[in-house]
Amino acid sequence: MSAQPIPVTLLTGFLGSGKTTLLNALLRDPGMDRAAVVINEFGDVALDHDLIERSTEAMVLMRSGCLCCTVRGDLSQTLTDLRDRRDAGEVAFDRVVIETTGIADPGPIVQTLVMDPELSYDFVLDGVLTTADAAAGNATLDTQFEAVQQVAMADRIILTKTDLATPAQCSAFEKRLAALNPGAQRLRADHGRIDPALLFGLSPRMDSTQKQALDWVAAAPKKATLPRLSGLKDTNPFSVSQSHGLFASGATPAHQGASHDRRITSQSIEIAEPISPIVFDLWLESLVSSASEDILRLKGVVHVEGMKTPFALHGVQHIFHPPVPLNHWPEGDKTTRIVVIGRDLPPGYLEESLAFLRSKPETTEHRL
Repeated sequence: MSAQPIPVTLLTGFLGSGKTTLLNALLRDPGMDRAAVVINEFGDVALDHDLIERSTEAMVLMRSGCLCCTVRGDLSQTLTDLRDRRDAGEVAFDRVVIETTGIADPGPIVQTLVMDPELSYDFVLDGVLTTADAAAGNATLDTQFEAVQQVAMADRIILTKTDLATPAQCSAFEKRLAALNPGAQRLRADHGRIDPALLFGLSPRMDSTQKQALDWVAAAPKKATLPRLSGLKDTNPFSVSQSHGLFASGATPAHQGASHDRRITSQSIEIAEPISPIVFDLWLESLVSSASEDILRLKGVVHVEGMKTPFALHGVQHIFHPPVPLNHWPEGDKTTRIVVIGRDLPPGYLEESLAFLRSKPETTEHRL
């Protein structure tokens, strides 16, 4: 097992959005000399031949020192083989970039990294990068919901082919991307060229600063409209939503027939004081049970009663990464910030549970 988990970056984006151009440009960069790039098929990715130093059936060594390999069978086995070869001294790398197919949902890959016991101690998700075609992206988003989900799950959105679109088109496209995923920083690639330093080191670590953690959460909190309660209102903070059948099997979203964009929402809340651990566990359990399939990403900096520092919480659908303590958090700021990007979630979904998160569980003294 590696001393430190190997950071993994997912590179996604719809067919024709410029992933191949971006990948080839990254492989030329000296800053990628200790990266392993996992791709689906060499034929699909079309690596530039002048970048290749030597190759085998499943692995290519680039002139920059970067290592590329195909997914043979399943991703878990590919990563395990790479780790074992690194531990044996056969190859050297300190990060992994996984290039997905153009129609792939990043969610199952994230779940593999967290749930597979062979991988979870040795690999950790660093971030999701999504390429978005400025020239044809609007039409793609209009017709392909997979492309909308890829944008919604991104930590960074890389605009490509901006030279093929007018400034007005680029500006309108960026506004649309910002509405789909307001927390993701948008970057522009020049014919695929971009500084790799802007694409890595995105997830919070124990030594992250407050600014780094808040940039990762990227919360745009809404003011609370629900009153503070003195006790628990309900054992299920999402009971209102469930009573309307919004998450029942076979339920029809209220916005049926609306555009793809309207199916994606970003909702956020703030809680000014530390949360009871009992209440937080109940809240999280209720959230997962009521809408796990519709939660594309959940990010949070959470302050829990009894803990000196907060922790970073990250989830994809019903899968949550182990909490990361933020050891360099300054004293005085005890505000919890939670952001959910979801599919088909009703308006105000998180705010319905805000009063519950603020509540304190009643204690009963048992006397003989």
